[in-house]
Amino acid sequence: MTELLAGPIADRHEALGATFAEFGGWNMPVSYAGTVAEHTAVREAAGIFDVSHLGKALVAGPGAAEFINRTLTNDLGKIAVGKAQYTLCCNDSGGVVDDLIAYLVSDDEVFLVPNAANTAAVVAQLSAVAPDGVTITDQHREYGVFAVQGPKAPEVLGGLGLPIDMEYMAFADAELATADGPKPVRVCRTGYTGERGYELLPRWADAGPVFDTLLAAVTEHGGQPAGLGARDTLRTEMGYALHGHELSTEITPVQARVGWAVGWKKPEFFGRDALTAEKAAGPSRRLYALKAKGRGVLRADCAVLAESGGAPIGRCTSGTFSPTLKQGIALALLDTAADPQVGGEVVVDVRGRELPCEIVALPFVESHV
Repeated sequence: MTELLAGPIADRHEALGATFAEFGGWNMPVSYAGTVAEHTAVREAAGIFDVSHLGKALVAGPGAAEFINRTLTNDLGKIAVGKAQYTLCCNDSGGVVDDLIAYLVSDDEVFLVPNAANTAAVVAQLSAVAPDGVTITDQHREYGVFAVQGPKAPEVLGGLGLPIDMEYMAFADAELATADGPKPVRVCRTGYTGERGYELLPRWADAGPVFDTLLAAVTEHGGQPAGLGARDTLRTEMGYALHGHELSTEITPVQARVGWAVGWKKPEFFGRDALTAEKAAGPSRRLYALKAKGRGVLRADCAVLAESGGAPIGRCTSGTFSPTLKQGIALALLDTAADPQVGGEVVVDVRGRELPCEIVALPFVESHV
């Protein structure tokens, strides 16, 4: 059995009383005070997540940005230097190898943040077609990543002298004063919760003092540390895709409703022919949001039926209990031939018990990004 990887501040999570679980090959803090309390803190005040397991890769050399624009789906030409962009690395059949954030540092430098388990695959796929002079360097363990999320996140960072008045998906390099001296951090106005927030990238070796400083400020503003459990309930309430659930090498961006992250007018990117053909023909299945009409918690892989006792028309890709709505919610891939409609009803088979659900529009709760 492969030993799980540890982030740069595992000792601090243990001291905070975190419970742990495996995620993407990493030993991750799941919760501290409980998922519902942490979820609520993010929605009402602030939470800090350690997501240092996320991948990091540097694409550098003459024309690096142009190269990324020829390979990843989104149109990097639509953003300026100092901005970030959600994009996808697809395979030839249009399936998603990974969804990631690309930070445009300059025409000759793009910093990528892929998902933990997919970093090596993304680096390998880009490296295989990189032109002379463009290098792709896996920097997975060179930087930590901390997400400070919630309505009080600007107060938390502003009080520490960090930049906060940037546009959504913009980033800036700064210094954070810590008990161990000033530490360089990249501050990005990004996140995965639906709340206003920031993701900070310190050097891996500086992660401890940076986390201590951020946690103290978050706590001072009524917030708390938050783990993987709250991260999942928060992103599900927003309908944000999670690779391995709503996206995979078998699930395309057209099916997952993330076609907005595809530069359809670009002449070239991984999977372009397959995706344009699927878009033109219409996908055989598409992602929908379900809200339970009774008591019960929806889970991934539950079968979705057209009606009670009816035939399956799809499956849940993610499911949880929404702490905000106090209801079971799910994301599900449903056959388009069944003509699912917002406002319509389906039935989910939850371990042999039928649970009526309404098809609703996303997000489940209002976005405050």
